[in-house]
Amino acid sequence: MTENPKAILLDIEGTTSSISFVADTLFPFARKHLANYVAAHRETVAPILAEVPGDDPVATLLEWMDEDRKATPLKTVQGMIWAVGYANGDLDGHVYPDTPVAMRRWRSMGIDIHIYSSGSIEAQKLIFGNSLAGNLTPLIGRYFDTTTGPKREADSYTKIADALDFAPSQILFVSDVAGEVDAAREAGLRAVLIDRDGGAGEVSSLAEVVP
Repeated sequence: MTENPKAILLDIEGTTSSISFVADTLFPFARKHLANYVAAHRETVAPILAEVPGDDPVATLLEWMDEDRKATPLKTVQGMIWAVGYANGDLDGHVYPDTPVAMRRWRSMGIDIHIYSSGSIEAQKLIFGNSLAGNLTPLIGRYFDTTTGPKREADSYTKIADALDFAPSQILFVSDVAGEVDAAREAGLRAVLIDRDGGAGEVSSLAEVVP
């Protein structure tokens, strides 16, 4: 019998939450409010926009949205805009029904839960803090984003294991992206490919992960 992991590291989009929520709700909301937000918060966003190339940073950010670019400045500004949406009650963070159930079960088993997503840490906290199932952040330990490294590179997972002070083999990573699962395994983590449609994945629900 395989020993339970000490920690479970979760992807968000397609794993804990629907891809459509991010693509059809969060991204359009950020696009709609981007120009006005930047105009109203120039001093706050100035250091972020300084990292964006081109004479028109807003136009560049919109281009990056179209390309689904995993760029840290874009993710940071999106997170700031979403924070306003959550605070105003315009947004609720989608999670699958099995997500909070699984998270509570893992915590009751003494397993730590952490998040690794291409969305900014702030955006991650907003989804779980304002989820359809209530505030899930008390169940979560650490959050990791693209500032740690790309999700398809093994070194990123090595850094996370070091940050959590666990041996890589003591961490189980769950994602719906095969390239991310492969990178985690290359770094020595256990990893499970989830497919919510029940197709190519090893599991189709978080209920099947460390049951």
